Amino acid sequence: MADVTLMKTPAETALAQAFESAKTSLPGQAESRAQAFEQFTQRGLPHRRVEEFKYTDLRAMMREIAPFAGVPAADEARAALAGAKALASVKALQVPFVNGHFVREAVDFHNLPENVEIVPLAEALAENHDWLARLSPVPWANDNPVYQLNTSFMADGVMIRIAGPVEMPVHLRFVTSAASAVATATRILVVVEEGASVTLLETHESTDGANHQPNDVIEMIAGDRTNVQHVRINAEGDKALALSTLAARIGGDALFNSINVVAGSATSRHQVFAVLDGENTNLRVNGATMLKGVQHADSTLVVEHAAPHCESRELFKTVIDNEATGVFQGKIIVPHHAQKTDGRMMSAALLLEEGGSMNNKPELEIFADDVQCAHGATCGQLDEDLLFYLMARGLPKKEAERLLVQAFLGEALEFVENEAAREALIETVEGWLKART
Repeated sequence: MADVTLMKTPAETALAQAFESAKTSLPGQAESRAQAFEQFTQRGLPHRRVEEFKYTDLRAMMREIAPFAGVPAADEARAALAGAKALASVKALQVPFVNGHFVREAVDFHNLPENVEIVPLAEALAENHDWLARLSPVPWANDNPVYQLNTSFMADGVMIRIAGPVEMPVHLRFVTSAASAVATATRILVVVEEGASVTLLETHESTDGANHQPNDVIEMIAGDRTNVQHVRINAEGDKALALSTLAARIGGDALFNSINVVAGSATSRHQVFAVLDGENTNLRVNGATMLKGVQHADSTLVVEHAAPHCESRELFKTVIDNEATGVFQGKIIVPHHAQKTDGRMMSAALLLEEGGSMNNKPELEIFADDVQCAHGATCGQLDEDLLFYLMARGLPKKEAERLLVQAFLGEALEFVENEAAREALIETVEGWLKART
């Protein structure tokens, strides 16, 4: 039988050339990068025949590869951060990145809040820091091609250790200010020690009109009896192709809440890989996505209940206007030893016009017999009776629609504990709706 040679796309060829040029200059051990890129090249960019990317064909979407961004000048970094708006009203410890590079001078390392320690990733990679052994807390995420690309090209980031309760939120602010298209690959590791608590804010912003290609990975290790509140906003520019991954390993008796709000980018895929590694842990993962025009947003979730007596709740709300496309793929895995598992997953989509579409694929993979697990998916239009009720009381149709959409998305936002962050998320929703009307 003749050997079959897979044809590389121009984007895959460009990635190979970029890796060959950059591999010797990137910090850290070249061996691990080379291994990750070799795993990626064996399959290439994922396409519709790859089940996990059935609805988000990156081989078709990534026709060209943007050059990886260099370190910005000091004045450019200051101007970019000064213009950043997402969650700007929330008082927090700022950990900023501009064009994928950590802005070290914007952080006062000598006066960090109590129980917070920060190590720049570039330095850690160059010095082979002990904390690097805690990267990749979810081993099976290594098989994901988006994750493999980040591992291959990651140039900067930070490692954060939370050693106890932290009252002030920690804000990871990512801003891409380059006028022309650039690619970025940041890696963040957050280690929340036993009994500690933290609110982690994560915002992503970039300039309109440029085909930026960020690929960001946040990895979190939450120990026993921890409380982690994670709020993420995608406010990328209107031409961006944004890839992102959250990989979390969570200990016992812990509370872990995460929400991803999508209000920007032309194409986005946010992946969540979570492992409940200790008993009596409560996990909540929510999403609120607002799409218009021809935007495409993919939310993909895999939760493994690796210990018994755990509870997980996943609620994803998607509002689709014009000819936009939404995607939700969710899977709950319950191995045979994870008895008394309680897992429930729901995706609900609201189509504001006939041209939009929503793809839902919820899954349960259960090997235990004493569990309560369920999933559901709905897709529909605004309730005509409720719309008529509001209009009958004098509200214009657009205003009535705005109130109904706001209530629909509000259910996904209400669990956010930090009041200032919750109000900022509501303002994000209101801003999107105001622009629509």
